[in-house]
Amino acid sequence: NFISTPHLGASTSEAQVNVAIQVAEQMADFLVSGGVTNALNMPSLSAEEAPRLKPYMALAEKLGSLVGQLTTGAIARVSVHSEGAAAELNQKPIVGAVLAGFLRVQSDTVNMVNAPFLAKERGIEVREVRNDREGDYHTLIRVSLKTEAGERSVAGTLFGNAQPRLVELFGIKVEADLAGHMLYVVNEDAPGFIGRIGTTLGEAGVNIGTFHLGRRDAGGEAVVLLSVDEAVTPELVAKVRALPGVKTVMPLKF
Repeated sequence: NFISTPHLGASTSEAQVNVAIQVAEQMADFLVSGGVTNALNMPSLSAEEAPRLKPYMALAEKLGSLVGQLTTGAIARVSVHSEGAAAELNQKPIVGAVLAGFLRVQSDTVNMVNAPFLAKERGIEVREVRNDREGDYHTLIRVSLKTEAGERSVAGTLFGNAQPRLVELFGIKVEADLAGHMLYVVNEDAPGFIGRIGTTLGEAGVNIGTFHLGRRDAGGEAVVLLSVDEAVTPELVAKVRALPGVKTVMPLKF
């Protein structure tokens, strides 16, 4: 009284039609609302949480790109800390976006789907840390890298729950949009520096879009993060590096 058959349940005409309908509905959900269901190689996102996650993923990718462009040498660990409202969200898409931004500096083929696998292949430990307690900001994402030189981190928040904004750069408070072509400068905090760098860029015919400043202490280490209307050339980087008091100059692209 026993009948054994191959597993052919999905091969019936009715099953094939139902699967086709289900796939079409899932593709429509993704294209219309950003919802992802039953994906094999990325975290699932409901249609309800996709709109909430979208600005956080944009912020996470920018932070990953920033710390990736500014860090050299071997990376042992990437940690993604979420605080406040950010800690209540699905963390896998946020972590994937951070890794995609970080690794895209090295390869154009990286995306949030394959980034976790590429990080694992390169021996990079990935940590996810949540803290639902609010700090200085209602919501915050911090990306920390463990390097040979120690721990380095950047942090950002959302303004109006939609606009990504950098609020901390390697321990220095600085508020900035991360977009387009930018120039990162570390210098000694001294009178006249802002005028000198403005003059240098002006003489090179480079227009400054936004200008952001931060410093650890008066007279100590300071940071300049400015956006420009065109790519920064190696020649201009050399001119800025030659200014008195300049320690580091790096062009950035977002």
